[in-house]
Amino acid sequence: MVVFLLVLIVVLALLGAVHWYVWRRLVRDVTVRGSLPRRLGTAAVVVLPLLSFAALASSRAGAPFVLQQVVAWPGFLWLALLLYVTLALVVGEAVRPVLRAWLARRAHRADAEVAVPVPQPVPTPAPVEGPAGAGAVDTAHDASRRLFVSRVVGGAAVAAAVGTVGLGTYGVLSGPRIKRVTVPLAKVPRAAHGYRIAVVSDIHLGPILGRAHTQRIVDTINSAQPDLIAVVGDLVDGTVENLGSAAEPLARLRARHGSFFVTGNHEYFSGADAWVDHVRELGLRPLRNDRVEIAAGFDLAGVDDVAGESEGQGPDFVRALGDRDRARAAVLLAHQPIVVHDAVRHGVDLQLSGHTHGGQLWPGNFVAELANPTVAGLERYGDTQLYVSRGAGAWGPPVRVGAPSDITIVELASKQA
Repeated sequence: MVVFLLVLIVVLALLGAVHWYVWRRLVRDVTVRGSLPRRLGTAAVVVLPLLSFAALASSRAGAPFVLQQVVAWPGFLWLALLLYVTLALVVGEAVRPVLRAWLARRAHRADAEVAVPVPQPVPTPAPVEGPAGAGAVDTAHDASRRLFVSRVVGGAAVAAAVGTVGLGTYGVLSGPRIKRVTVPLAKVPRAAHGYRIAVVSDIHLGPILGRAHTQRIVDTINSAQPDLIAVVGDLVDGTVENLGSAAEPLARLRARHGSFFVTGNHEYFSGADAWVDHVRELGLRPLRNDRVEIAAGFDLAGVDDVAGESEGQGPDFVRALGDRDRARAAVLLAHQPIVVHDAVRHGVDLQLSGHTHGGQLWPGNFVAELANPTVAGLERYGDTQLYVSRGAGAWGPPVRVGAPSDITIVELASKQA
């Protein structure tokens, strides 16, 4: 508890410092004291983080779903805008002195060109009384240049951040694209050569992404005509009561060997057992530390997410894989890539995972690399290959930058073919 409080204090202090920096550069430095723009800017820098906190906390607090939807859009989008406007402003710090120096040289050059030489001697002027004079004029010009530079750099930072977040939001709302990956497996028989598994993870139905998002995903998967569909966790951010109807298009998924589901960590924030029952009603088969033999000639296994350990569930590799015939290839569905080392010990040939979102918001991929063996794509660990999807939705801000959403068609290749 003490550690949690210390981390919370550090995070809040960091967020406070970042908001102060943004207020200073985008409000104080570009507006006049007491003006309406300054008052509005100051109010925005106070209200927007409060909306972000409400968006993050409303679901856990059990707030009415309508309220969750109201605060989600501005609250989550502000988090993404804050990230990119801060990065742009930091880059702008290097531009400020260069731009000020260039403007000063340009002003001095213009003054020199305007000056007219006087041929006769000039009498000594009388002393100037009061604060007015060359020094005061230079100070006024310098202040004017600082204001101009602040507005140019601030405006450019806002434009860059809004453009980045706008494109990233469009990418999420327009739906994931199909990605194709071929995975050679030594134990896969000739009959399974070319077998296609549609892997979809991290759909994250919630206050922002709803039924239309699910329908886009279903249509995209069905258009690829896969042999089997694997939904590898983090389907939802909310209860069956609030989001059950948003998930209903999943009932229209079509694959000749069916659709399968394993839990992700967010299911355990949303009532995992209730969601398992609901997806079963929609025609998906949950694999909860379980295994099924696929007629094409390989075993498909699935384990609960490690977040379930807090509820006495979690992954059980012995139950899912302990008594199987190791002469057959094994494909494992597991939400988090971190269990790959357990998969290696149990002779899994291919693990299909999600969870990372590919980092979702650059430079988040560097943070994701610290916590996951693979952030996105196909890698080998011993005799086990691990494929990690970037996911089909988004958590928090409905924005992706540098990590486009995807539905992956994994095509198995038999070395006997």
